[in-house]
Amino acid sequence: MRIRIVDAFTDRPFSGNPAGVLLLDTEAFPDDTWLQNVALEVNHAETAFAHPLPAGGTADWALRWFTPATEVAMCGHATLATAHVLHTTGAHEGPVRFATLSGVLVATPAEDGSVTLDFPTAPLTRLDVPAGIADALGTEPLTAFDTGPNVGDLLVEVADERTVHALRPDLKALGAHSERGVIATARAADPSGDYDFVSRCFFPNVGIDEDPVTGSAHTALAPYWSERLGRPGLTGLQASPRSGRVRTELCGERTLLGGRAVTVIEGELLA
Repeated sequence: MRIRIVDAFTDRPFSGNPAGVLLLDTEAFPDDTWLQNVALEVNHAETAFAHPLPAGGTADWALRWFTPATEVAMCGHATLATAHVLHTTGAHEGPVRFATLSGVLVATPAEDGSVTLDFPTAPLTRLDVPAGIADALGTEPLTAFDTGPNVGDLLVEVADERTVHALRPDLKALGAHSERGVIATARAADPSGDYDFVSRCFFPNVGIDEDPVTGSAHTALAPYWSERLGRPGLTGLQASPRSGRVRTELCGERTLLGGRAVTVIEGELLA
């Protein structure tokens, strides 16, 4: 069985967010224990497993995502990586519909090699800034929002871009504040630059200390910043050490996420 490592939300190797991708030739997923063991062996933030569905249905491929520790309900970068593999290998042409735990998600390729994902917009609920979050994060948030069940994060805005880059959170303490983790964000320091906002994502509760580039988080960041900046189309910079950019377009209950991907490793899974 072929296994690939794909860097997503980037146009160059060794940046963006790496994901394992396995295209299965079965009509159903293997045992969950095997899926989880493969994800642990790959040991990237996510490993995606996909198998083809019968023609004529509402989706073309079934898709699941696993961190090294658990299955997740939504993952942007591994969906982008899977769509990239499908299109670059010729396994699927044109838009691909994925049946997932978050419903049917569509990935549409462009002639330049980029892919646009159609994801549900995260519902934001304003919260009082939780007690203890400032100590856990290392800075006092300006605002705090719950991002709903699909994303499962606490979204906080901090003072400025410099603060986002400088964060060194207490990850154990941070894990007490949401189901998955915490998204920290701020407006870009240069409004005339090539990105509009910055973020970093810490997910200790699913075995990921810091996720390099998080598509699902941008389904919450898009409505948050589109409201404040007055534009539906934005670009976010996720300021992890690997870094990557996500194009966002808010379309009401749906959010479009755009980016590129690069296959870095391809090999044979023997187990």
